[in-house]
Amino acid sequence: MRTLFLDFDGVLHPEFCHESRHFSCLSTFEQALRVTPNCEVVITSTWRLYTPLDSLRSRFSSDIAPRIIGATGQFGQLESIPDTLLGYEREAECIAWLRANGRAASPWLAVDDRSWLFRPFNRSVFLIDGRTGLTMDKAEELITRLRNL
Repeated sequence: MRTLFLDFDGVLHPEFCHESRHFSCLSTFEQALRVTPNCEVVITSTWRLYTPLDSLRSRFSSDIAPRIIGATGQFGQLESIPDTLLGYEREAECIAWLRANGRAASPWLAVDDRSWLFRPFNRSVFLIDGRTGLTMDKAEELITRLRNL
């Protein structure tokens, strides 16, 4: 099973948009997920810090919501962070989640708009332009990446 770590701001909608545009790219993301069935989603967005997982899950379509299996822990509460990840909070959170859930050796991909939260040249990161969020063109690329994990 593949794990997709999902950010919201800058991915499911443009980074600094009005709240009326929140989740404006959600249907594009869901279309990509529908054609990659062996993929489960873990929320990495800061939304996870102040919104219960069930509330986050309820924003997704009924066929996608069950595939949202959790959320990462907060960097400041992680234990035993490897020195190589100290400057890369989001990646450390992803790795900690994988280890805690018996998936340390499983394929994963983080979909995010902030490269600096991950080590440079990390092949497990799929970057989105935060000014636009996930576009159809990028969704096609995402499908290819997920199928090749």
